[in-house]
Amino acid sequence: MTYAIYATAALAEIAGCFAFWAWWRLEKSPLWLLPGVVSLVAFAWLLALVEANAAGRAYAAYGGIYIAASLCWLWLAEGIRPDRWDLIGATICILGASIILLAPRSA
Repeated sequence: MTYAIYATAALAEIAGCFAFWAWWRLEKSPLWLLPGVVSLVAFAWLLALVEANAAGRAYAAYGGIYIAASLCWLWLAEGIRPDRWDLIGATICILGASIILLAPRSA
């Protein structure tokens, strides 16, 4: 379930940041900022749902998932297909996130 929460949080964060990008860099209407702010609030709420004993650890693990989700956004929303180096890097990041999340820890 944690990976699903992370994936949904990543989508919310990327969409929120893209709304700001669209307004600022693509000269879209300032109305783009409204759903962007809602999306970023949803991102923060979703990330707080992750079962972790420390916020920093949850955020660190999320970073790997965010990188992979950003490459999906690159492909699906921007029409730029990730190359093999993107995919190799994302795989390493997901492995790192999994180690952070799933490693046995002493109490």
